[in-house]
Amino acid sequence: MNLERYPYFKNSNFLSYEFYSEGPRGQIKKSVRFTAITINNPIIYNLGFGDISEANEEIDDSVISNNQDRNVVLATVANIIMDFTHNPSRHYIFATGNTPSRTRLYQMGISSILEEIRKDFVVFGLKDDEWQEFQRNVNYTAFLINRN
Repeated sequence: MNLERYPYFKNSNFLSYEFYSEGPRGQIKKSVRFTAITINNPIIYNLGFGDISEANEEIDDSVISNNQDRNVVLATVANIIMDFTHNPSRHYIFATGNTPSRTRLYQMGISSILEEIRKDFVVFGLKDDEWQEFQRNVNYTAFLINRN
């Protein structure tokens, strides 16, 4: 994807990534972590994302950073997903917000770069307990992403 993004660092098992958001509130350390939630094929990984708490190095996904760099942050997360799924597989990435408004924010981010995303991924949205191919202007409660 040719979108502005932050450089990121990953751990050796490719399950944890970190980067810094930069804006009017200074540098804010963020993390994306992948956790397997199924063990059978296809393996589904939960995408955890948020600010890193300075107190305990844990992800806080309830913080609203408001560092005025939302699109760069979302593009960075999208690039991390690209890196994580670099070797094509039948693995899926599951994502949802911890609140309906956060899920809506993720949906708007997906919608804004949907053509770019579809070059490499198939995106599904969960609506009324059924998965369907992602469409703009439809409200979803969760998302499932798989590499083409």
